[in-house]
Amino acid sequence: MTKTKKKVDVWTLISLTILALYGLFLLYPLFKLLLESIYKNGAFTFQYFAKFFSNPYYGTTLVHSFKLSLAATVFSLILGVPLAYLYNMYEIKGRALVQIIIVLCCMSAPFIGAYAWVQLRGNNGIITRWIAGLIGHKPPSIYGFRGIVTVLTLQLFPLVHMLVSGALKNVDNSLLEASENMGVTGVKRFFKVVIPLCMPTILAAALLVFMRAFADYGTPLLIGQGYQTFPVIIYNEYFGETGTDHNFAAAVAVIAIVITAVIFLFQKWLSNRFEFHMNALHPIEMKQAHGLKNFLIHLYVYLVVGLAFMPQVYVMYCSFRATSGKIFVKGFATTSYQKIARDVPLAVRNTFVIGLIALAAVILLAILIAYLVVRRRSKLNDVIDTASMIPYIIPGSVVGIALVIAFNRKPLVLTGTAFIMVVALCIRRIPYTIRSSVAILQQIPITVEEAAISLGCSKLEAFFKATVPMMANGVLSGAILSWVTIITELSTGVILYNRNTITLTLAIYTQVSRGSDGPAAAFATILNVLTVVSMLIFMKFSKTKDISF
Repeated sequence: MTKTKKKVDVWTLISLTILALYGLFLLYPLFKLLLESIYKNGAFTFQYFAKFFSNPYYGTTLVHSFKLSLAATVFSLILGVPLAYLYNMYEIKGRALVQIIIVLCCMSAPFIGAYAWVQLRGNNGIITRWIAGLIGHKPPSIYGFRGIVTVLTLQLFPLVHMLVSGALKNVDNSLLEASENMGVTGVKRFFKVVIPLCMPTILAAALLVFMRAFADYGTPLLIGQGYQTFPVIIYNEYFGETGTDHNFAAAVAVIAIVITAVIFLFQKWLSNRFEFHMNALHPIEMKQAHGLKNFLIHLYVYLVVGLAFMPQVYVMYCSFRATSGKIFVKGFATTSYQKIARDVPLAVRNTFVIGLIALAAVILLAILIAYLVVRRRSKLNDVIDTASMIPYIIPGSVVGIALVIAFNRKPLVLTGTAFIMVVALCIRRIPYTIRSSVAILQQIPITVEEAAISLGCSKLEAFFKATVPMMANGVLSGAILSWVTIITELSTGVILYNRNTITLTLAIYTQVSRGSDGPAAAFATILNVLTVVSMLIFMKFSKTKDISF
């Protein structure tokens, strides 16, 4: 009697392939990073960790990053949660425009906002000069702790708004009506009903804001003026002009991973305590406010959103100012665009080619991983799910350094290629699309696939022909967030790029670092236009006209 070989399921092969990809491009680089931090000349050592913890200077940078991230998180929640509440509860005039502006503020590279605020509130900024002329002395400087927190808050509170707006869409209107019948209205209802219902999302938003603030490299670099932070130290130790120590940079990167992992686990524990599920049979119905209440609602929305958008407007304005050398002069001209004319095609091409390849890989992998996590639960797929979330908690500079360490020598040399930038962008941005894909797939009954299989489709065909089209809206929501963060990525790209792989965001960074404000503003304006176009395309093809996650 001959034994028949057991046929390997196609989804098992997909699981093994995805796990192999994560092993090669994520786990292996992180392992190499760890080795770099504890080995010197082939000998095991903890001297680099001892150097970090024994020198107060490095401990101070860690404290700085914590203070900045915590302050930016608190202020982002203070601005973003009420904005989401008012935006979803009441009719807002110019709603579509407000939505686009909010997304544009959130998705632009943070250091562009920092650069704009230097022009507005720097030592010689136009607002600084105006206030000085009005009151007789200069206002407090934008540089240092307060300036970094201001820029990060105005950059990140729109992200809170979008996440909480998504949660409010799942709140059943009958709960609000019941609270109103019990006399709980207005501000009291906001704190006693809405906040508790949205608490899991608020905690998730707080984590995301904290992580992005903690990992931000460009803002502290531009307006820190001596207020050093963790990501800047990592970059300087690896690529500094005054000397480098790759082993020490690796040790600092490992410390960053441990810290962010602890914060992530704490947030998960906290979220589990508030976890519950809602299904809005009767979604919130927006009301028309009247009188003073209507005026105050619109004033808050327009003032907060306008303040966040002001740097973007000023950058666009600066792109059309006349320049003499690197200095702005009176009048308007297209000089800045003429100066970058030869560089724009390469930067735009790289932005789209690298970005779209990364996005295509992100969408495909996210859909497959979502299916494995939701439909085919196993220990193997649980490992994939965990691995997919690791990049969510790792600063971009750490990912970049890990990839350089892993792939800068044979047998696989990728450093300096466009491929390694695609890999880095996939690793960094796939968690967004995975989570949105998982959320939408959980709402699709498995009977859809079973019906397709009963009609003769294979398991793979049933998934792609029946289930994936039904997932399109959820996948698109995560994909647009992934796309816009891909084209504005700096912290990883600044470590991995070269002259041939420069993107629009990196071109802006390069011009700012050279002090060429006009060309930097021109590049930033082009990037903003691409971001707006991306939003409009999303709103056209999405079933919803509001962007939320």
